Amino acid sequence: MLTSEERQIYRRHLQLPEIGEAGQEKLKAARVLVVGAGGLGCPILQYLAAAGVGTLGIVDADKVDRSNLQRQILYGPADLGQPKAATAAQALRRLNPLINTEVFNCRLTLGNVRELVGKFDVVVDGSDNFPTRYLLNDACVSFDKPLISGAIYKFEGQVSVFNYRGGPTYRCLFPQPPSAQEAPNCDATGVLGVLPGLVGLAQATEALKVVLGIGEVLSGRLWLFDALTFQTRTLKFARRPEQAVLNLDTANTADYAELCGVGVTSISVAELHERLASAHPPFLLDVREPHEFAAGHLPGATLLPLSTLERGVATLPKHHPVVVYCRSGARSTKAVERLQTEFGLTNLLNLEGGMLAWEDAAMGDEVMR
Repeated sequence: MLTSEERQIYRRHLQLPEIGEAGQEKLKAARVLVVGAGGLGCPILQYLAAAGVGTLGIVDADKVDRSNLQRQILYGPADLGQPKAATAAQALRRLNPLINTEVFNCRLTLGNVRELVGKFDVVVDGSDNFPTRYLLNDACVSFDKPLISGAIYKFEGQVSVFNYRGGPTYRCLFPQPPSAQEAPNCDATGVLGVLPGLVGLAQATEALKVVLGIGEVLSGRLWLFDALTFQTRTLKFARRPEQAVLNLDTANTADYAELCGVGVTSISVAELHERLASAHPPFLLDVREPHEFAAGHLPGATLLPLSTLERGVATLPKHHPVVVYCRSGARSTKAVERLQTEFGLTNLLNLEGGMLAWEDAAMGDEVMR
């Protein structure tokens, strides 16, 4: 039952015959998992919290960075360096203290996805990489949970709902993940600041429709948006039986192997500091884009962007330790995997947390002084 306070807060919902008190009680009882508290995750979380979704799970291992503030509206300058998941939860509780939040300050992996997805009714994907999208799809098929998916690139966005009441899955639309060279990355290419707000709101809308059981859900349809022309299109796609049955037990785990850290050896910031001070410091390889490198990089590092990795492989040491890094560790993981599998290098170390972790450690040292 709704309390008198809840009836006041959700009055505009209660006035809608399609929702009413029964619908608001559904929202109050709902458990929605949002993976990613970044550009897409922020508006998704904000509007689901305001709508009265009873429990919101927030999965994100990242920390607030200054470059996030252009589009990730739950955060401000005072939050720099703070964990996104916990910071987002605090903001949501200020917005609506009547809801519950469950914080998972971790990266989604094959090791934890079953436990996380199994706890919730609906999953909303606000991630920014293909391995996570395939992993979430396979988990949602395994647990028969609807998946509201969104993606953005520069000025364009898309939204669809997968695995809804026997409808098509993500693999029905995208059977094979793109190669590392083809996969777009906002860190490297940029994105219009308002775009994730528009796409995230569309995802939040679909999540509410799924929970309430109203309207025509975007199942079997892909909504496309172009911010430069403000045109939208909706493409229909069908369920592919051979793809729709693929789940965590039957799909090719290579599609999300990088999330499991397969074959990648990591090095912490503290250990790297020690090695750099030794008589034989490691070779530092920065796989970010030139504009990121120009804004700041590790002393003595060599730039070789992930997008052009193969062009500079011959210049890398073969028998001396090479520490590979990027902004947060995701692109460097891809780079290490490619250099190992495609070029046979065995002397690579991935910097945990990338430049964000390095800068956090530097800030901590400054505070200690």
